[in-house]
Amino acid sequence: MKIKNTFIGTLILAMFAVTSCADLPQAEMDAATAAVAGAKTAGADIYVAEQFNALNDSMAVAMADLETQKSKFFKKYTSTIEKFNGVVAFATEVEANTASTIEAIKSEIATSTTEIQTLVAEGRQLMTQAPTGKEGKSALEAIKTELDVVEATIADSETLVQGGNLKTALEKLTAAKSKASTINTELTDVISKYKAAPRRK
Repeated sequence: MKIKNTFIGTLILAMFAVTSCADLPQAEMDAATAAVAGAKTAGADIYVAEQFNALNDSMAVAMADLETQKSKFFKKYTSTIEKFNGVVAFATEVEANTASTIEAIKSEIATSTTEIQTLVAEGRQLMTQAPTGKEGKSALEAIKTELDVVEATIADSETLVQGGNLKTALEKLTAAKSKASTINTELTDVISKYKAAPRRK
């Protein structure tokens, strides 16, 4: 009887040892950490910031679960492993969304560049139709300078794109396009009023 009790006690202790000393899910944790870092390298924190923040939150939840399990006598990392694997899957999705967002911005930059070139050309053409009196001449000089600045934005944006600053490039182009459009509207209005004004005989 004593031998039997000793055997059972030893078996229970062995079970405790196996359960309480479950291996840390190091490989899964490393994979999740690398996946989050990869998403950031791809630019997720810049181009899909909300998704990247959610990804970081998911990683934090997985790490918290890991610490909770580590503090238990009977350690079971099944849920922790699931969370780390979930982080990896989410990071893959975020990285893919980052790439598609970058391509969309590049496309928008190309479109804006073409539109600005067209607006500047139209603006220069409208200048030839504008009145050239004393005040008109100085106004046209100012407009020419503004159109030159707008046109120069295209070269500036190309430099920004080459440096990877796509969002800044698009912001500058958007502002430049708005400026060129405003100039053309004002020129069209001035020309229309000039043509409609009665001429002295």
